[in-house]
Amino acid sequence: MRKVLLFLFVFSNVLAYGQIPVDLTGFDKKKGVKVTNEGNLLHVEWPAGNAESGKIIIDLSKGQPVINSLLIGKNDSQKTIVKNLDPAIILTVGKRDLVSQNGWNIFFDKTAYLPYKTYPVTLDKTGVKVVTSGSQTEIIVSGAAAGPFSGSYNFTVYNGSPLMNVAAVMATDVDSLAVVYDAGLVSRESPWENLFWSDTENNVRNTKVTKMDTAHMMAVKYRTIIGEGKEGSLAVFPAPHQFFYPLDNAYNLEHIWYGNNYRNQFPGFGIGLRHDLLGDRRWVPWFNAPPKTPQRYNFFCLLSAEKDGKVLEKVKAFTHNDTYEPLPGYYTMSSHFHQEHVDEVLTRRPIPAMPGFVKAFRNTGVNIVHLGEFHGPGSPRGPDAKRWPELKMMFDECKRLSDGNFLLLPGEEPNNFFGGHWMNIFPKPVYWLMSREKDQPFVEENPVYGKLYRIGNKDEMLKLLELEKGLAWTAHARTKGSTGFPDKYKDEAFYKSDRFLGAAWKAMPADLSQPKLGKRVLDLMDDMANWGQKKYVIAEADLFRIEPNYELYGHLNVNYMQLDQMPKFEDGWQPLLDAMEKGKFFVSTGEILLPSFTVNNVTSGETTKVDAKGNVEIKLNAKWTFPLNRAEVISGDGKEVFHDVVNLNDTEAFGEKSFTFTKNLKNRKWVRVEVWDVAANGAFTQIVWLE
Repeated sequence: MRKVLLFLFVFSNVLAYGQIPVDLTGFDKKKGVKVTNEGNLLHVEWPAGNAESGKIIIDLSKGQPVINSLLIGKNDSQKTIVKNLDPAIILTVGKRDLVSQNGWNIFFDKTAYLPYKTYPVTLDKTGVKVVTSGSQTEIIVSGAAAGPFSGSYNFTVYNGSPLMNVAAVMATDVDSLAVVYDAGLVSRESPWENLFWSDTENNVRNTKVTKMDTAHMMAVKYRTIIGEGKEGSLAVFPAPHQFFYPLDNAYNLEHIWYGNNYRNQFPGFGIGLRHDLLGDRRWVPWFNAPPKTPQRYNFFCLLSAEKDGKVLEKVKAFTHNDTYEPLPGYYTMSSHFHQEHVDEVLTRRPIPAMPGFVKAFRNTGVNIVHLGEFHGPGSPRGPDAKRWPELKMMFDECKRLSDGNFLLLPGEEPNNFFGGHWMNIFPKPVYWLMSREKDQPFVEENPVYGKLYRIGNKDEMLKLLELEKGLAWTAHARTKGSTGFPDKYKDEAFYKSDRFLGAAWKAMPADLSQPKLGKRVLDLMDDMANWGQKKYVIAEADLFRIEPNYELYGHLNVNYMQLDQMPKFEDGWQPLLDAMEKGKFFVSTGEILLPSFTVNNVTSGETTKVDAKGNVEIKLNAKWTFPLNRAEVISGDGKEVFHDVVNLNDTEAFGEKSFTFTKNLKNRKWVRVEVWDVAANGAFTQIVWLE
């Protein structure tokens, strides 16, 4: 009798739909989503905005495609976009080097050149859960497996939008694994009549679906392929930044595929996303997959009743058409580019009036670009006969290419004197050489170039930064050539100086189990604040070659700098350095903007006091495209770091809101805020200091 009662208790919260149980204990029917069943079919219908509703029908029968149907439209006239689809996710699993350098923060790894194995994710359908999280509903189908990984297929829909995320959420017990994944949707019989995409010249293209023996790969813009059926379209696209593990180059590596039997892993016709296993043929670190971490190998779909590729416009809206949206009172600035434009000019290659890399930045809405020239070519350590003309050419070309709303700034990654790799910027052209013989002066006047500096050690480097009001910071901190830095020189005079800004942030390494990007430098930002100096973190791209047809946006990030107006090259750009030095900026991947941020009515870079109870009032204005996931109020007391997570999963796509948080920060010395969305896009403020 006791066993019968126990069975009835469990069964009261678990409905048996067809052959496998469906757990609805985490589902909230008050959020506007309807869950029903008809035999072996689980129907999940959600409000998709514009008085429409989207519907996904999950087939619970084993041996049948897990997606029976996807529908969109008004309640009384929904259209069936597609039927009988299976997710197609392929894991290519290699070995991570955790010994030779810096553990999971390694970039210089040879994963792609060592033995690896490829596994398709299979699904046995052992159980289903429907879980409500704010405005999000997740359908979790357990029984997914791929080699050493196991977990579930998760389908997440978002109230207010026809957006859906498909993910193989999987973990492994095996240590030291690195993974790259391909993803898409396949059907035993092609459900599509036409396919649409944008070519790299921003032209919408299409092809009729015909029988083909193999799959075809394409370089496209906006990372999107669209399948069109009889009654609608489905766009398939990745998280715009999270999908790309860090590389030195932003080449467009044919990230879209369509056709039959992709990689000989999934029979049937499919459309989807892919990675080139060898990347840019340099260092190819792939994604981290530490043991027991739930990795989300995922992609997005957008449902539409429209045809002729029109749904692409709605996909593009999530990334502002792959541009950085203008924001009143701010100008966008990106740093650390080894374009080596000066070398191209000096070797007399044909140089157009507007080089391709300048077009690419202008097309992407970047107002200010800070170069890292002479990273390979060039003569930073002399001789004089080469160094001074090279610098003059850099200054002349930056001036020539700066006009309108675009400013190209000279800069280098000196990697000398301080330790590790670091970047620098001066507020005007400065002639300096990274070596000095004993009989040479530190500074001299030259009739052609003006003042010339020769630097022989770290003290002279700091003196130059002080005299010319320059700034320096650690590039790719704690990884690559800066492994161990700035930690190793945090007690040095140059680091403690106000001429040393702090460090630079890039989404590196990549770990798909984390709800954010670039944790490595975010952690460093907190550590530097606890060390006691007022340091800040700017965004850096750390890319080499750039052209308009590259996948620049996916690898890019920017700083929104508070500036009254764009500096003109001929007048110098001291206002930019002032904003950097004072922390008057925020960092963004582009999808989330933070127009205002105050703590007790003071902004980033400034100082305030907690009240008698230890409380502060944080006000944050945010704009976003993808639905938000979370905010983090991060603070420190000089020793520990404290993370206060604010759940934002009740937000819908394309919103703007002012948030107010009252937080007790007694005995804390600083505070900052991060905001992240469901695609792991993010933005973070600089620090407000507490007395």
